[in-house]
Amino acid sequence: MAQWGTLLVILAAFQWGITGGLGSQLMSWGWQTEVISIWRALIGFICMLGWMFLLGYHKRPADSTRGLLVWSLLAGLGVAGNFMFYFKSVNESSVAVAATLMYSAPIFVYIASFLARVEKPTPTKLASIVVVMIGIVLLTGVLQSGSASVTTSGIVFGLLAGVSYAVFIFAFKSASRHGSVPGILAIALGLSTLIMVPFTDMGQAIAVPFADEWWVFILFGLVGGGLSFYCYVFGLRHSLPSVASIVAMIEPITATLYGLLILGQGLSAMQVGGMVLILLAITVLSLAQNRPDVLLRMPLGLRKARPKDSQSNQAEQANR
Repeated sequence: MAQWGTLLVILAAFQWGITGGLGSQLMSWGWQTEVISIWRALIGFICMLGWMFLLGYHKRPADSTRGLLVWSLLAGLGVAGNFMFYFKSVNESSVAVAATLMYSAPIFVYIASFLARVEKPTPTKLASIVVVMIGIVLLTGVLQSGSASVTTSGIVFGLLAGVSYAVFIFAFKSASRHGSVPGILAIALGLSTLIMVPFTDMGQAIAVPFADEWWVFILFGLVGGGLSFYCYVFGLRHSLPSVASIVAMIEPITATLYGLLILGQGLSAMQVGGMVLILLAITVLSLAQNRPDVLLRMPLGLRKARPKDSQSNQAEQANR
């Protein structure tokens, strides 16, 4: 069963990786980043609604409706920012650079935790942050004068995509205490769709079903916001967090290969070195912590409780 769980997590990471490539192709055909983002969220929302109703999650009452809605709204803001900033970064740089910058999201979680004094800095965490920062410098070519492969806006948008995903991680984990995973994802994706409406050319967005590329949008939405979440949630329930933290690297690697083999977006030796530093640092940090809330693709309160945790929970309930 654990092997099937790992395979599902790998499949989810693979789908997220090719999402950036599909989005880049749509942009090359003249579709705006906001239109691409809103359709990804909309198709994901429909998929989550289907999941919720088919399995009967809509019949399960929330522990706290107010808490569920508040945290899901924040998660929706994170999703909207992540989708839009990510594809803007793809447009301004490349799929590989944007995906790797977004993969650095756990570092922003840690920095925020340090500033809020939620967690204490340790040598491993501080070293990982430093290595990631060095990797970002190499990946983006900041020190290379005259380099036009990555623009300043591409770097900023990529980092903002990581920050937005960090917000989503925090909000989704908090919302999971009040309701089911499909319900939270449905609310978050639905709200993110509404949030993106004012920033989107709705004339172009409405034209999607009548365009020749309509099937690409459907495929793009399914792998980026529907099937990938199904695979990840079910896979994570039957795999170890340490294993999932390693296979999560497949996402930026897949994005890089897609950009190289299909889109012709190459990387210099320095950029490859920066990418390797970032991936290794995030993975080492994830393995050292072995906690789902600090992993880019391990959100979210889905990890099974340890035996000690279960015993402590039973003791707390007995004392109430």
